[in-house]
Amino acid sequence: MHETDLMLPGQFAAATRLSPKALRLYAAQGLLAPVGIDPDTGYRRYHRDQVPLGRLIVRLRALGLPLARIAALLPLSPQARQAELRAWLAAQETELRHRRELVEALDRTDRTMAGAPVLRPRPERKLLCREGRVLIDGLDAFIADAEERIRARLRAAGAPGDGPALVHFHGLVTRDSDGPVEVAVPFSGPLEPVDDLRVRLSPAGTDAVPPVPGDGAQFPGILSVYDALEAWIDAHRLVCVASPVEIWPGTGGATLDVTYPVEKAE
Repeated sequence: MHETDLMLPGQFAAATRLSPKALRLYAAQGLLAPVGIDPDTGYRRYHRDQVPLGRLIVRLRALGLPLARIAALLPLSPQARQAELRAWLAAQETELRHRRELVEALDRTDRTMAGAPVLRPRPERKLLCREGRVLIDGLDAFIADAEERIRARLRAAGAPGDGPALVHFHGLVTRDSDGPVEVAVPFSGPLEPVDDLRVRLSPAGTDAVPPVPGDGAQFPGILSVYDALEAWIDAHRLVCVASPVEIWPGTGGATLDVTYPVEKAE
């Protein structure tokens, strides 16, 4: 190794636009280690051939990539690295689109309902349920599969259970938040739970039910229905006492009913 090919940290930092702090960090992480240390002065030495690597790290850090991801990219060929970065960028664009959906559904000044919600009595119900965690893209399939299994179990037991499915949202379901979600079908008569299906009682009470417009049943538009209903509940001095429930299908030919169990505020 020729002495003229060696660079002090200051020279290397100027050539690569890496700060001394960054050089120490990348050396500690094994991303860009000096080729040697002067035994007399203790100065770290870099080789001129390391300059392109340092500049590449600068470019990758400018993308906001974590150091672990950069470490995995550095050994790749330029073609393989470009393929990895394009895949990463596509995932970032998808994530940004998902966030835009939520932003556009948040604080909507035009948040209105097709009509005023109504307060509807809710009978006590015995439910056969299946619960799971699911993102919005898998919600319809989860509901369909859970409902099919529940109704098959009810048929096998000879238990009447041909009413609509009740979908309880015990947590927020979006493209990044996975619930949990509980699908249930009311039934009567004795029944033993099996596998991941369980039986529980749902108490009688009162539900606040808004009209859902024809195009409002799909995500993310359904979020505006929930927001408008929650604002109406607050304005009428009611309190939510349990998780919201979507009833599939809804009344009057609607795709679904959104219902919130409520009580009068004390």
